[in-house]
Amino acid sequence: MVAESPRVAMVAGETSGDLLAGLLLDGLRARWPAVASMGIGGPRMQERGFQAWWPSERLAVHGYSVELVRRLLGILRIRRQLRARLLADKPDVFIGVDAPDFNLGLEADLRAAGIKTVHFVCPSIWAWRADRVEKIRASADHVLCIFPFEPELLARQGIAATYVGHPLASVIPRVPDKAAARAQLGLTVHDEVLAILPGSRSAEVAYIAKPFFQAAALIKKARPAIKIIVPAVPALRARIEQIARECGVLDALTIVTGQSHLVLAACDVTLIASGTATLEAALFKRPMVISYHMHPISWRLMRRKQLQPWVGLPNILCREFVVPELLQDAATPDALATAVQDWLDARLQDPARIQRLEQRFTALHDDLQRDTPRLAAHAIQNLLA
Repeated sequence: MVAESPRVAMVAGETSGDLLAGLLLDGLRARWPAVASMGIGGPRMQERGFQAWWPSERLAVHGYSVELVRRLLGILRIRRQLRARLLADKPDVFIGVDAPDFNLGLEADLRAAGIKTVHFVCPSIWAWRADRVEKIRASADHVLCIFPFEPELLARQGIAATYVGHPLASVIPRVPDKAAARAQLGLTVHDEVLAILPGSRSAEVAYIAKPFFQAAALIKKARPAIKIIVPAVPALRARIEQIARECGVLDALTIVTGQSHLVLAACDVTLIASGTATLEAALFKRPMVISYHMHPISWRLMRRKQLQPWVGLPNILCREFVVPELLQDAATPDALATAVQDWLDARLQDPARIQRLEQRFTALHDDLQRDTPRLAAHAIQNLLA
């Protein structure tokens, strides 16, 4: 049995990891008010008393050539220093929050030294990375899962796991207020609104934004009154504007900085890059066309690893193509525009189709909404007992 107030080491990278880790710390503090936590974390964690030996932003990889190499070398140096520090003064448990490339190897070393290890967010072994199963088994005493089907998959591989719900399901309202969102964006309740989300990473925007904006030009020509809103990651706004200008649609778009949730709440349909944003769109109960495009060599490598017919998270979770996916060579401007307009036409011509999709996404929302802090803390308490 551990001490009444355990020492918990954690590593969380990026904003999403900081959010998850913040929720977990809420649960741990409710169970152990004097819990001590330390390691690598962001502002949400630090607000909860987390001692950040390094800020989570130090794990971010960006830039090119020499700068990229320097960043990677710096991250490896941080991991060596963190490993040495934790082995010298062992915590009761180590929790790696997402960031599997950084955390799984570290977890394996700590576990070999007798430290209990938890990995929060199961790597996508059910989609692309079946090869990571062995690494997870060697690294984690327990996995905290955000999708309901994951614990059973892990159990088949001899890996203990607990489903704790997806935090986004508690952040996004079950019944979004479309009228209020439109008012904030200067739209009316009668406007036909398309949201375009071309990705949140530089490489995604480089490959996806052009066909998305070419499709937008076709849609705008067919429906001159349509309002097209693009929420842009601050660091990528200039690049997105440049591509929109090159496609001749800059004046036809409203580009806003951030505010993706507000835009999804306001829209009728979204044309969206595959990723977490598609789950957000589903939780906002919005029809969507999912697309993705990458370098041809990367695409061929990824296709070889694909384990199921779906790529978009809403389709994976619903276990069928509830929304269309247009990937790689299929993601032509004409095909994208046609698929988007099919949803827009359905709003008037086949409202029952829209209603069925909304009901499906509402059921998905209910499946994903759980008391994540409490469930995660309970799983960790059982591990330490």
